[in-house]
Amino acid sequence: MKDKMIQILTVPIEQEFLPFVRRPGRYLGGEVNQSKKDLRRCELTFALCFPDVYEVGMSNLGLAILYHILNQRDDLAAERVFAPWTDAEQILREKRIPLFSLESRASLRSFDVIGFSLTNELCYTNVLNMLDLAGISVRRDERTEEDPLVIAGGGMANCGEPMAAFIDLFVLGEGEQAILELADALLSARRAGQSRNEALREIAARFDWAYVPQLYDFEYENGRIRSFRTAEPGLRTRFENAMVQDFENTPAPTRPIVPFAEAVHERVSIEIMRGCPGRCRFCQASYCRRPIRFRSADKVFELARESYAASGFDTISLLSLSTADYPHLEELATRLHGYFADKHVGLSIPSLRVDQQLRLVPKLFASVRKSGLTIAVEAAGERLRQIINKPLKDSDLFAAVEEAYRAGWQKLKLYFMVGLPGETLDDVKEIVGLAYRLAKLRQKVDGRTGAINCAVSWFVPKPHTPFGWLAQRPRDYFEQARQLILDEKRRRNARFLRFKFHNIDQSILEAALGRGDRRDADVLEAAWRRGARFDLWDECFDYARWQAAFAQGGRDLEAAARRHFASDDILPWEHLGGPAKSYLLTHHDPMISD
Repeated sequence: MKDKMIQILTVPIEQEFLPFVRRPGRYLGGEVNQSKKDLRRCELTFALCFPDVYEVGMSNLGLAILYHILNQRDDLAAERVFAPWTDAEQILREKRIPLFSLESRASLRSFDVIGFSLTNELCYTNVLNMLDLAGISVRRDERTEEDPLVIAGGGMANCGEPMAAFIDLFVLGEGEQAILELADALLSARRAGQSRNEALREIAARFDWAYVPQLYDFEYENGRIRSFRTAEPGLRTRFENAMVQDFENTPAPTRPIVPFAEAVHERVSIEIMRGCPGRCRFCQASYCRRPIRFRSADKVFELARESYAASGFDTISLLSLSTADYPHLEELATRLHGYFADKHVGLSIPSLRVDQQLRLVPKLFASVRKSGLTIAVEAAGERLRQIINKPLKDSDLFAAVEEAYRAGWQKLKLYFMVGLPGETLDDVKEIVGLAYRLAKLRQKVDGRTGAINCAVSWFVPKPHTPFGWLAQRPRDYFEQARQLILDEKRRRNARFLRFKFHNIDQSILEAALGRGDRRDADVLEAAWRRGARFDLWDECFDYARWQAAFAQGGRDLEAAARRHFASDDILPWEHLGGPAKSYLLTHHDPMISD
């Protein structure tokens, strides 16, 4: 590994770029609480890249945590890079200005490590685009010793084979400790004069959370994986997720950066619990992020107090996969309300479980903004909820919503999923019926009908879950279900119900890529070269591009989404952390016939 030459781009950015973009605040840097070091004085430098726009990336807690941890060390530096919007990309290409970091305005090639957070399958083409805008070959086998090391982490690293042709190293699991261990290993490799391949080989042998794709090969037969093996002797073939043991004392950012452009969430975000005691069979995070760990109420209170003092944000958000299961929630909420009430700082508590928190401790919500309450119902009936292992009873749901109305909530938002295993069209129709009855329930409280927004998504089978073997429902089923819901709403004259449906095309693509393998690299590159960018954004997403990219490789996109895996298949993700296949199959067996 060689030292980098630092290229600072301040002049071209200020003279040829910023005056011509529509939202320059996305690319300025210099915000309150940013960390800016002299990159030349740091032994190892990281460009933390988020493959979406500034407003989205600045709301990502994982990115903020890594930024904080790396910059605590004097020998390390981390700077932020976000995907430039389409207008900015055009200017960068026309003016031949390479993609740059916000803090130092250094080109990405100036950094030793480029790290991507993979949060969704539909951000993959942005990764390729950012590498290309940096002047770095998108394919790892075309890079040289002069190029930065390209790593990736986040939830999609656990099913990252479609990106394996582009990523040098995947960091699986939780990054707080792993990123420092990786930094130390890279520093040792540099001091020892190792090449990048030698360093990668040593890291792969040393850490069970480090997956280096170039050291492994797949063999295929009749479209399925025949074998997965090492390209060199002595390497593991099963990887584990990195895990933070002492969650209580794990470093957490207490000086959140105050964004210049309005972010999706501008608040103090504090993770109070990691892991989820629930085991919803469709949820990858609940199976991959184990075990359950808590921060004490004292620790969370101090983090909130320090973060507010450093930022002035007017909301404290308590985050976890299942905030309702945090054992000190009532005590913590009471303390936070006592400290922040006179400062006009609100408390946001997502992921509340309806059977306890709303019914038994309504005083908890004295400090919570009551503009809207969100409940992930997922399925309209108890039978289907049992299949997906979401133990929510109608009696608890109705009691909880009534208590919420009495506590002052004005609006309700319900999340539903359509296309689940075992679902019938009657189950789909009942989505409207359940929402209708919950809206009418408010009449018992104040004589008015509740206003309910219903968000309907389409089931996508996820890796590392018991449903990961199953096929996605065909497009015509989703279209029929959508029309059935709208017809039923019309029949009931339920104007107080509003339905918003996720994009079916995006869900199909997510299913095709999410359970894909290395052969999808050609599809990803073809789609990107055809112009695929920001596929999570409706105004940019073009399904026809993806259909053409799949066809270019002799494949059918929708057939890939509907792929059903046999229980004895080698799965493209089974080596990449997560629960053992045998464990998941104990939850999967009853679903095989669906």
